[in-house]
Amino acid sequence: QVQLVESGGGLVQAGGSLRLSCAASGNIISIFTMGWYRQAPGNQRELVAIIPSGGSANYADSVKGRFTISRDNAKNTVYLQMNSLKPEDTAVYYCNSDLAYYDGTRRRSTVHWGQGTQVTVSS
Repeated sequence: QVQLVESGGGLVQAGGSLRLSCAASGNIISIFTMGWYRQAPGNQRELVAIIPSGGSANYADSVKGRFTISRDNAKNTVYLQMNSLKPEDTAVYYCNSDLAYYDGTRRRSTVHWGQGTQVTVSS
């Protein structure tokens, strides 16, 4: 009943920029947090940035000053502006959201994940 759809990944040279988008759709009642995680080959999935509803964003130390997370509550969309990209930023980036939705019978509150979008930074 809920989908998170990411877009904006791709191949970029070191020092370049990309902007990821993630739109949540379905019978959404409210969205508590939206965020981005990433997973490089052989590594565990790690938090990149997260932004709560009405709160301040938090970032991984490795991306502070280079990445900016923002959200448009009217569109149920979260963005990740990535500047000064480095080869070590190469990973699959996943959108994440903790939200409440209506399943046709009652209200539920769960964490949802997008399908992931590949970001590759060449040196």
